[in-house]
Amino acid sequence: MTSKTPDSARLNGAASAPHGASNTVRGAPAHATDPAMAALLRDEIAAAGGWLPFDRYMSLALYAPGVGYYANARLKFGTMPQQGSDFVTAPELSPLFGRALARQVAQALAVSGTDTVIEFGAGSGALAAQLLETLDAAGTPVSKYFIVDLSGTLRERQAERLARFAPRVEWLDRWPDEIHGVLVANELLDAIPVELLRWDGEHWLQRGVTMDDQGALSFDDRPGEARPPTPPEHDVGFVPGTVTEVHPQAEAFVRTLAERLKRGAAFFIDYGFPESEYYHPQRTGGTLMCHHLHRSDPDPLALPGQKDITSHVNFTGIALAGQDAGLMVLGYTSQANFLINCGLVDLMSGADLAQRGMAHRLIAEHEMGELFKVIGFAPGEGFDALGFSAGDRSHTL
Repeated sequence: MTSKTPDSARLNGAASAPHGASNTVRGAPAHATDPAMAALLRDEIAAAGGWLPFDRYMSLALYAPGVGYYANARLKFGTMPQQGSDFVTAPELSPLFGRALARQVAQALAVSGTDTVIEFGAGSGALAAQLLETLDAAGTPVSKYFIVDLSGTLRERQAERLARFAPRVEWLDRWPDEIHGVLVANELLDAIPVELLRWDGEHWLQRGVTMDDQGALSFDDRPGEARPPTPPEHDVGFVPGTVTEVHPQAEAFVRTLAERLKRGAAFFIDYGFPESEYYHPQRTGGTLMCHHLHRSDPDPLALPGQKDITSHVNFTGIALAGQDAGLMVLGYTSQANFLINCGLVDLMSGADLAQRGMAHRLIAEHEMGELFKVIGFAPGEGFDALGFSAGDRSHTL
């Protein structure tokens, strides 16, 4: 059973694309690519003049209608590779995840005087079911549960799983003009396309994707206009050959949230670091990683459309994007701290041994407890959010 928790090699940079004098890194052979995806990529690369920025490539590989990873019929979420799935997320790992999170959602709903939840990227629908069940059982039901998801196939599976909650559950194709309620997003930010950069010792080069006459994909680094990352110590430089990511689209997402969120709160759960760790000079390989059949690999050019492509979150950038757009940062902490603050230990005490074992993975430091973080936002002056009552790390952002 594999969660989207990267291994130690990824954190040390060993899983990055090879470094060296050449700006080109060979990717997967053409025969590994789905024919429809290969044709789409060929057309897109040709239309872009032979060089496609990586964020555009990542967007196509994940979200192109019908053929992108999150837009095709392939099974994504599951506990075993024999199922044909690629990874398991916290709500599939244990229902106690959603039950604990529901306590934070309930507090935010009460404080803001709202009765609506909106979830972005609802996956299998497991988290929605857990939140709805728990809020109903607590006597604090929501009137509406909106889901925003780009995947038509995932929407179908969500609708089947959540049928018993109809008609309170509705699917939206775009942002609501105004949000009065609580937004939740589990492992959303890591799947928003990133720009890839490489430091050659003098300049930051923007990484793009090319395709040769045989259909083989390659990386190619060129001077670009991408925003360079900020090193944690200005007197310490990056090692030539360092590859890293910047996150303008994820930060734009948070700015849009700030425009729309009028009452309520927003909580993002994902794996990542503050900027001082994310752009540490020793992290020479970045954080980009792929997931396929419960195995991780570092090559996003292999099997495009057939595996997940993901990047850690720079939580400092996310916090500043929200703060600069007028939101209050309610807190930032590890998933373990957040869930314990929300009563996970009490929930575990009432579970059987097998359930406790699975829930322990949510908070174990070597599993999901430390690598995964939670950040919360609210408009106005904010409130003392339950999930950050102990162990808040906002000062590290």
